[in-house]
Amino acid sequence: MKIAILGTRGIPARYGGFETFAEQLATRLAELGHEVTVFCESDGPPGQKYKGVNLENIAVPPAGPFTTILFDACCLWKARSSFDVVYMLGYGASLLCWIPRLWGTRVWINMDGLEWTRAKWSLIARTYLHLMEACALFVPNRLIADARAIRNNLRQRYRYSHKTLDVIPYGCEILESPPSKELIAEWGVEERQYYVVVCRLEPENHVREIIEGYRLSGSSTPLLLVGDLSVKSKYVREILSYRDARVRFIGTIFDERLKALRYYAKAYLHGHGVGGTNPSLLEAMGCASVVMAHDNVFNREVLAGCGLFFKNAEELARLITSTESGLVQAADLRAACKCRAMQFYSWDRIVSAYNALLGPNEHPVSELDYGPGNGP
Repeated sequence: MKIAILGTRGIPARYGGFETFAEQLATRLAELGHEVTVFCESDGPPGQKYKGVNLENIAVPPAGPFTTILFDACCLWKARSSFDVVYMLGYGASLLCWIPRLWGTRVWINMDGLEWTRAKWSLIARTYLHLMEACALFVPNRLIADARAIRNNLRQRYRYSHKTLDVIPYGCEILESPPSKELIAEWGVEERQYYVVVCRLEPENHVREIIEGYRLSGSSTPLLLVGDLSVKSKYVREILSYRDARVRFIGTIFDERLKALRYYAKAYLHGHGVGGTNPSLLEAMGCASVVMAHDNVFNREVLAGCGLFFKNAEELARLITSTESGLVQAADLRAACKCRAMQFYSWDRIVSAYNALLGPNEHPVSELDYGPGNGP
């Protein structure tokens, strides 16, 4: 089966969750015998490969906010007739996904999260994304949601659509042995003597609330925030004003140090409020972290009973205080998180579900089971 994966900056992953997903899915499907091509936002030479995956480099001229749309359009045109399945990650270019279908190519779209609700977008951008979400309910052959809550949300808002929505979450690597403690030494912290946050510095990730809750707790244990500091938004400037000896912004990290930061932290603080199965949360679970997560349907679905939840800064402050006073059973939570990740979110399991979809009859998955107590 010839498969094209579109909608990311490319692999190897150096950017975010979608790129990690594309890398894991592509390389593992290639190991199963499929011919997989990932389209990359790059001006690199043709004919490149990565772990058995073909890399199709596409360079587009800068076009401001339209650059991503232009890139997706070029990828869809290039992939229009050379593949059995074109898998578009995200619905931002869903209207253009008709292009491969005109050549008889099957098209799948991963619906990702509720992207149009993000405060960072202008009214025009939110309107556009909302329209693209609606288009995605009709254009592809198959729709895939990464969480039940995303599927349910779409079904409630688009009752007139009869398109089947498969549910297949993202996966994560399971840390098999403790990483070297030397990997966290550069930040001057020690095992279980810091908290960590890993996210884009955006309002929907409740970074401000996390910092305020941490400060309200009065904890002297440092808080390390991993995220891109090159974004010059008003929100980033505002939260950077909290920086001090305890609240430390350490930039973007994508190597083995990130696993070590998660593993050795006293707790991982997860504020993501929109989206489905968030890769950063899964990675923390795979690293056996104590997770304190923003209380919403998406995070409860993923964590079930394996985490602690907060709705606001005050509730987070109480969780931190309870943790430092020994009232939280940290060892039990770490074991539960890792067990859940191994049972339901291993990459082998996720890729097996995708492999089941690849065939002449597109075998329906409908919903990959990932345990009870996951939310609605």
